Amino acid sequence: MSLTITMFYTGLLGLMFLALAFRVVRLRRSLQVGLGSGGHEELNRAVRAHANFAEYVPLALLLVAMVEAGTAAPVWVVHLLGLVLLLGRTIHGFAGLNRRSGYSPGRFWGTSLTWLVIAVAALMVIATAAGRWML
Repeated sequence: MSLTITMFYTGLLGLMFLALAFRVVRLRRSLQVGLGSGGHEELNRAVRAHANFAEYVPLALLLVAMVEAGTAAPVWVVHLLGLVLLLGRTIHGFAGLNRRSGYSPGRFWGTSLTWLVIAVAALMVIATAAGRWML
């Protein structure tokens, strides 16, 4: 079990995590804020985009890895889950939350795609586990 597909998307998402972190650091340095957002709306959005990524991506990747390793899903399904997660996080982090604090289409679609990956992968691993228990 090599989890090659999940490794690939984990690497890409790892780079995205660093890009979001770099944005926070760059803004903190330019605004001279050592901790938190210092009341700066742009920095607050950057901090939340980074934190939101850290909150959702680990579970999503774990579920994708479990789909790849533990189910009979075809390779294209695992790639689809990885691509949708990557797209969702890109939309959310760069076209959504970093642009405005309130509602935005980027934020809505980024969150929706991320939740879709988590829901589909979770149902797939639950079904696989339940099916094995029935044997």
